[in-house]
Amino acid sequence: MKNMFKKIIFFLAVNAAVAGAVISCTGGEGGNLSQWCEDVYEPEYAGGFKISTADGKKSVIITTFTPWQGAAGETRSLFMARNGEKPPKGFKGQVLEGDAERIVCLSSSYIAMLDALGEVDRVAGVSGMDFISNPYIQANRDRIADVGYEGNADYERLLASAPDIVLLYGITGASGMEAKLKELRIPFMYIGEYMEESPLGKAEWCVPVAEIIGCRERGIEIFNRIPKRYDSLKAIAARVPERPKVMVNIPYGDAWIMSPPRSYIGRLITDAGADYIYPGDTTEISRTIDIEEAYKLVNECDYWINTGRVTSKAALLAELPKFADVPCLKEGRVYNNNLRINRYGGDDFWESGIMHPDIILEDLINIFHPGLLGEPKPLYYYRKIE
Repeated sequence: MKNMFKKIIFFLAVNAAVAGAVISCTGGEGGNLSQWCEDVYEPEYAGGFKISTADGKKSVIITTFTPWQGAAGETRSLFMARNGEKPPKGFKGQVLEGDAERIVCLSSSYIAMLDALGEVDRVAGVSGMDFISNPYIQANRDRIADVGYEGNADYERLLASAPDIVLLYGITGASGMEAKLKELRIPFMYIGEYMEESPLGKAEWCVPVAEIIGCRERGIEIFNRIPKRYDSLKAIAARVPERPKVMVNIPYGDAWIMSPPRSYIGRLITDAGADYIYPGDTTEISRTIDIEEAYKLVNECDYWINTGRVTSKAALLAELPKFADVPCLKEGRVYNNNLRINRYGGDDFWESGIMHPDIILEDLINIFHPGLLGEPKPLYYYRKIE
């Protein structure tokens, strides 16, 4: 059903792009856009991208579906021009001539993808240097440009980094950098991994990133190792006789936000052999609960995870003094996913963790079911709150 939906959206996008154009058998040098519908790679877990080509062509089109929240039916496309080939008639997306050698990454998760591919040295620019965990980036701060953030981007510095492409994202709308990048004639591509609810779907975005640097087959090979290990761990956790109840988060300001059961963290908890406590119905929309409701849920849970920026019990109680008597806190069953946080607050869970859902799952299984995987290894992304 998911693949059928993507094909329908792709078909509509193609037809919208060629509206008003006269469709001929041959079209322009690149043919007609409607001919570029042969699957090069159709993701198994991700729902946000597709890579296609036309018969006899070396070039590909990478299409991003729903590139930001609330963008159902919206698409963005990149034409990867190879072998001297031209974009098809009616194509209105971005064009990248040849494989990208220099890349500006506006999210640290894109850096993690390039790192997993063994190509992190292609990073020419980043956004928020201090918050990036990747050792290579930190060791090469003098040659990698920090181009700032979307609302305050340093375009002079971005231009000086001489990028072949900028990898960007949208939150509730198109990136505010789109217009300026078009003016500067710098190609860009939307990476929508943060929109994926599947842990494996997020990691699968390394394949289109591999495509833009000309190593698609290696990207597929590297990605395919991840589901094998993840599913093996998931199968072990599925056999547990008892499933603990798990609560997540702390308030952000006055809002305690609960992601739905089919969300990224909800799926990880379920796959680790536990039950995510979620109030009310099971819609796919996050809910905001008040402190009183949260207190009740934390009292009912066996484990409490992902507790914001805190690194100690004292810090947690400083924010939530009323929770001092909850059983999971008194009995040492509170864990946070910020073991790998740097001194500026950058959290590697949201960086390299995107490419290592199997390691995150292993952490959670060792937390919820000590000994199930044999002699427990030290946690990689999680810390016990003490």
